[in-house]
Amino acid sequence: CLSLKYTNPKFFRFNVVAQSTFKIIIMNKQKEQLDALQEIRSLMERNSRFLSLSGLSGALAGLSALIGVVVIYNRLGISFSEPFYYHFMLNNQGEPDASKTTFMVIVAMAMLVVALSGAAILAKRNSQRHQLPLWDGTAKKMLINLAIPLAAGGLYVVILFRQHHLELIAPATIIFYGLALLNAGKYTVNDIRYLGVMQIVIGLVAAVYYEFGLLFWAFGFGVLHIIYGLVVYNKYGK
Repeated sequence: CLSLKYTNPKFFRFNVVAQSTFKIIIMNKQKEQLDALQEIRSLMERNSRFLSLSGLSGALAGLSALIGVVVIYNRLGISFSEPFYYHFMLNNQGEPDASKTTFMVIVAMAMLVVALSGAAILAKRNSQRHQLPLWDGTAKKMLINLAIPLAAGGLYVVILFRQHHLELIAPATIIFYGLALLNAGKYTVNDIRYLGVMQIVIGLVAAVYYEFGLLFWAFGFGVLHIIYGLVVYNKYGK
């Protein structure tokens, strides 16, 4: 009777169906657990990273940097085909020309205002659309880690200016900006760290070929920012 029980086709079919049903239940249970873990990970990611940054703000900052460089070249009457030798910024006594340096500072401040304003407006729109906090502990940490290398770089640029090492100002700003992005990258999207590494490399190259420093500056702050902004927008913004 026992052998007939296990060789019975009906019992065999029932056994197969039962096993299949059990496997499906186990798989569904595992899928539910995996989905729950992914949801927890997503929540932790949102709480530990500032995700309101918009890629379009990076593209806007890059565009404003390119426009600023074009304005500076036109103001100094220099062609893009010739190197930017820094004696263009000096007067007859070999001192930095006050009117030219003031003009460059004004252009730089205008670019900074445009970039920061665009970043703030787009970040606010992003946070509202994705229901993310615009200002929290993570955003504060990111800004602190961004500000420390930038502040150090700003002081270093002042020292270079006072010692008339104008040719090193553009490379220094690129390098310290890259360090700032690398330092703040752990609190936002990882892509910004790659941008920081590329900025550091470009800054070091610009320090060697300092006569093309302003063009390297335009490439780092302009072209790379636009590429980074479009990549981040296509990856996260949509």
